Amino acid sequence: MSAGNDIDDKPQPLVEHLIELRKRLVWSLAAFFAGFLLCFAFAKDLFNLLVLPYKWAVIWSGLDPDKMQLIYTAPQEFFFTQIKISLFGGLLLAFPVIAFQVYSFVAPGLYRNERSAFLPFLVASPVLFIIGGAIVYFFLIPVVMLFFLGMQQAPEGGEVAISLLPKVSEYLSLIMSLVLAFGLVFQLPVVTTLLSRAGLVTAEWLAKQRKFAIVIAFVIAAVLTPPDPLSQLGLALPTVLLYEVAIYAAKLVERRRRREKDEETENVASEPEDET
Repeated sequence: MSAGNDIDDKPQPLVEHLIELRKRLVWSLAAFFAGFLLCFAFAKDLFNLLVLPYKWAVIWSGLDPDKMQLIYTAPQEFFFTQIKISLFGGLLLAFPVIAFQVYSFVAPGLYRNERSAFLPFLVASPVLFIIGGAIVYFFLIPVVMLFFLGMQQAPEGGEVAISLLPKVSEYLSLIMSLVLAFGLVFQLPVVTTLLSRAGLVTAEWLAKQRKFAIVIAFVIAAVLTPPDPLSQLGLALPTVLLYEVAIYAAKLVERRRRREKDEETENVASEPEDET
């Protein structure tokens, strides 16, 4: 086996592996706790930042943004909402540290070429998650809230007034569920590329499953998003597009594998035979 594929790991007793795992867990928990405290210190400001898409929807609907309001109906509701914001924000802030700790724990058991191939995915994964969250924040939430604002009823012609007064906890749950849904969906190219590198799936197999993937994408979108067609399409269409990206990524992996195999065959064929 070539030196470039050597494993740097040395045989270690189980106890040493457990000690190493404990150290990685401590660093990960410490990063998460620090991120939680930082986010909790600015929890109200973060919530006001999350309310901006709702404010944009109010402006688009022609209503007065100064009159918009969110309510909480239990004394502790807004406090626990801030706790949820802090937990969610702390996890996002700590993700680079957690990912690095996971990589540091498994890297000694990987070949050098496997480590070099694994690193780009550590960068691509959070970037794709951020892209998915940005789509939710700048596009989907304003469109969804605009749809729901359009269902209000003015007190005219003897009709009763029907106004939208979102609860702070329910509004946060809506944003968090959509960000998580889009963030996970945007991991599809990363997951399929890793599976392709491992030889578990092929581009041909993924292409044959395309029609099932489209149906599943729309079913998942219907379950995870609010009951309006725009948000469902907003999740389903990127999922289908990302599935096509995943097929292309699998093709690139297979093309690279064939090229490396051909180069290896050529190198073996070019080696001089040992003289007898």
